[in-house]
Order: sequence, then structure tokens, then C-alpha cells
Amino acid sequence: MSANVHGAEVRPRTLLGRLRAAVRARHYSPRTEESYVGWVRRFVVFHGRQHPDQLGEAEVRAFLEHLAERDQVSASTQNQAVAALLFLYEAVLGRRLALSPHGIVHAKELQRLPVVLSREEARAVLAQLRGVARLVALLLYGSGLRLLECLSLRVKDVDFHRGEIRVRGGKGGVDRVAPLPMRVQGPLADHLARWRARHARDVERGGGRVALPGAFERKVAASATEWAWQWVFPAMRTHRDPDSGEERRHHRVGHSACRAGRGAPGRDCKTGNLSHVSPLVRHPSARRGVRHQDGTGVAGASRCAHHDDLHTRTEPRGAGCTESGGHSVAT
Repeated sequence: MSANVHGAEVRPRTLLGRLRAAVRARHYSPRTEESYVGWVRRFVVFHGRQHPDQLGEAEVRAFLEHLAERDQVSASTQNQAVAALLFLYEAVLGRRLALSPHGIVHAKELQRLPVVLSREEARAVLAQLRGVARLVALLLYGSGLRLLECLSLRVKDVDFHRGEIRVRGGKGGVDRVAPLPMRVQGPLADHLARWRARHARDVERGGGRVALPGAFERKVAASATEWAWQWVFPAMRTHRDPDSGEERRHHRVGHSACRAGRGAPGRDCKTGNLSHVSPLVRHPSARRGVRHQDGTGVAGASRCAHHDDLHTRTEPRGAGCTESGGHSVAT
């Protein structure tokens, strides 16, 4: 009897609760979860808050046509909505929607040439940044990290001895190793030393806890307060965990970096939004199909060596690292 009562308590009853449970059961990323929930909300509101179980392919097509014709969203955005609604009907409601030609249609995504900042433009952006925002931008450019990959780094992921950064759960959930430029090591070590002292004070006051992946905190006692698991770029304020009620510190979010990047000039930086600039600042050798102006490309980018500048150097096949001239952008 108690088991049945307990099962009834933990089972999500709302549509969005069931959707979140289905996403988490498949270990999708938190950003995917929020995206799917957002699209399902928009779909329900679009059809007058009717339950999706009462709707079908015609209503889904009408919503997608509205996105394409009235809202004029991009093909990738439309396909994101398609993925969310297909997941809702198949994984949550247990119904399969027919795909094209007479059902749901995926939009054709066109291949676009990426915008890459020149060295002069990268220097201009970096010259406008100070403090943590500058350190983040230097890592984006020097290590080829994405903005969220950089902000969610933990102390144990930075290896000063080997000059490496271990990216955990990057795009597609894939781990990889990125170079740690020597020009960044000094400022980064000073930044971590300051936060380590602050973390020690937080622990003395009974705080200093961070969220850990999966059930790791239950497996290793007191791991949430260990220095190795702390964020490299922690948020200034703490928050109260809704599940445990404990006070924890999250990593910085992209919006804080965006505010710091306002006014930074560049080819596509008129809005001053660092999240808009961040993919442009990433080193070209870390971006597929892009060749740098000095001739370095993407071949062998995973085996990059690192010198005293911020440029990663690709290693040619069957040889050591290239000695082509690199130019520092650390101003």
C-alpha cells in the first residue's frame, strides 16, 4: 500500500512534468529540456490551451506554418520545434505523427559561411573587456571553447602542468581535450587563487557547495564542497537548491558575460552581446570548415600544441608541431 502511495506521489501528473521526466530519463541536456518545454508551451497557447492529446497532425502543421510564415523563424528554429513536438507525441503521449509528404515537414537548412573575426577585430574585442569577461574571451579564442563549455569548467578540468583543458560533456555530450594557452595560465591561476580563498571562507560558514553531475554527491560524501569540483567561473551570488533546500553556488551564466561585452567593436558586434561575439572569437582551427588566414586549418586540431601566444597550432601528419609564425592577441 505504501509503495503504491509513494509511486503516486513521485509520478508527474502535469503534461510538462511528464515531458521533463521523459527527457531526463533519456539523459538529454538541461538546455534541450528547457527548449522542449518552451516549444510545447507555445504550441498549447497557440491552440487556445487545448491539451495536445486532443490535437493531431493538422494542428501541428498549422503551428509550424505559423512559425514559418508569420513569425518567419529560421529553418533551424523550425526544426527545433518539430523535434520537440515529435518527442512530445511519441515519448509522452504514445502517438506517432506522420512525416512528409502529407504530415510534418522538416525545413531545409542551408549551409552558411561562418563569420570569423580577424586578428585585428579579435584584439579590438579583447581590448574592451576587463576582469573575468576578458579571461573568458581569451579562453574562447585561445582554446577554441564554446561559451557554455568555458563557463561550466570545473577546477579539476584545468591542468596547468600539462597545459590542457578537459571539456566535459561538450556539444553532443562528447568529452575532449583543448590546449591551455600559456598567456592565459598566469591570469587564470591568480583568478583561481582568489576564489579558493573565498571558497575556504564559504566552507567555514557552512556553505561552499556546488551541484554535481548525476548521483555523484550521494556516492562521495562531502564532494560538493571539495575545491576540485568548484566552478572555474563561479557566480557572485549563491542560490537555494529547490530540491535539497541547501545554499549552492552556480557557475556564471552567459548573460553576465554579455553585459560585460557591451560596446565591444567587431564585424558583427553592433549589439555588444558577447554571446553573439563568442562563436566568432573562437579560434578558426576549432571550427569545422574554416581556414585561418595564416593557412592553418582544422586537420589535426585535436592534437594542437600550445606556444606562448593565444593561437593553437595544428600538428601536421607524421611530423611535429608547425613553426609557422603566430601573433599574440593578448593586449
